[in-house]
Amino acid sequence: MNIQLSEHFTYRKLLRFVLPSIVMMIFTSIYSVVDGLFVSNFVGKSAFAAINLMMPFLMGISALGFMIGTGGSALVAKTLGEGKKEKANEYFSMLVYITLAGGLIIAILSAFAMRPVAIILGARGELLKNCVLYGRILCISLTCFMLQNVFQSFFVAAEKPHLGLRVVVIAGVTNMLLDFLFVAVLHWGLAGAAIATVCGELIGGIFPIFYFGHKNSSLLKLGKTHFYPKILLKTCTNGSSELMTNLSSSLVNSLYNLQLMKFAGEDGVAAYGTIMYVNFIFAAIYFGYSIGSAPLVSYHHGAANHDELKNLFHKSVRLISTWAISLFVLAQLIASPLASLFVGYDPALFELTRMGFRIYCFAFLINGFNIYGSAFFTALNNGLLSALISFLRTLVFQMAAILILPLIFGINGIWYSITVAELLTLCVTATFIVRKRNTYHYF
Repeated sequence: MNIQLSEHFTYRKLLRFVLPSIVMMIFTSIYSVVDGLFVSNFVGKSAFAAINLMMPFLMGISALGFMIGTGGSALVAKTLGEGKKEKANEYFSMLVYITLAGGLIIAILSAFAMRPVAIILGARGELLKNCVLYGRILCISLTCFMLQNVFQSFFVAAEKPHLGLRVVVIAGVTNMLLDFLFVAVLHWGLAGAAIATVCGELIGGIFPIFYFGHKNSSLLKLGKTHFYPKILLKTCTNGSSELMTNLSSSLVNSLYNLQLMKFAGEDGVAAYGTIMYVNFIFAAIYFGYSIGSAPLVSYHHGAANHDELKNLFHKSVRLISTWAISLFVLAQLIASPLASLFVGYDPALFELTRMGFRIYCFAFLINGFNIYGSAFFTALNNGLLSALISFLRTLVFQMAAILILPLIFGINGIWYSITVAELLTLCVTATFIVRKRNTYHYF
């Protein structure tokens, strides 16, 4: 039985509704994790470092999908809440078509830019060759990856989160199986890992087009539309926090890699890559919850149901508090097994990864509140405030920390940087919530 956006949400119903989005985000994160696991163990740490060096750039150029998905789904869900289903479908169709066109252009330009970007990021020799190879192959499915990110949000707004989950699970399992076949069995090396990811992303991006393009039982359908410049601008403004998150995260992750190349060479980049894989999965829980719950907030905001909005906010904060403690404890417990799984073949790299992760994981106590705080304001169609939180969290505070702390603490300062940045952002997020309490009456 489908749960409708208009319902009152208990903890049980809320978790049932958002679980598909959480699992979707985890499987999306697993794409790069599985690539890294097979490449590190079957190809070598230089190829592994190439994936980690290029991943921030690849995620940055795919930010269009995150922006339109989150910003557009909030706007479409709000329009549905206002009872304007025809307009909601026109807005939905326009945004999907714009993502398709924009994704193709970005993919072509990025393929040509891959080599100079890799050089700027510090790649030389064999590392440079691997970076260009991996990056250019992934450009083949870049548009589909953007569409997948867009549809993740719109599946929820269409009251079909479980269908979205099935699509991403199939795409993720395809990626895993092909990684095993291409890298471990056929020994295609780094190219095999990249091709496996392309195949998974093609499934995740193309199937939803067929589903929404035909008659279906959801609230949304792709069809004829018009160009609505104000709606596009509102979508971009509303989703600017997610755009900022992805672009600034890509920039900051590249800065991390540059600092680690300075302090520890390729070993530092490989260690950071291993840590980031777990960070991707843990943060995916918060991002998935935010994506899954955002249409609920937007719908009830459009319907002016203040009591339900307050209910959603308070339940979300309690859930995130529970997850924060659980993930921190789990991270401490898996530090050694994780390092052994990815880089156990190199004792020095193993120790660097293990110690770095145990310091880094203090951020898991805090980052969920900042991720949800930004997403909540996006869902309220206050994109500028959401973008400011993301801008400070993912760019300003992290850049300052990563540049200053290593001067004091050496390489450990790099691992401390994320926690310091998240703590500073939490102060800002809490301040905005307190100041906006009387404006929205939802907190």
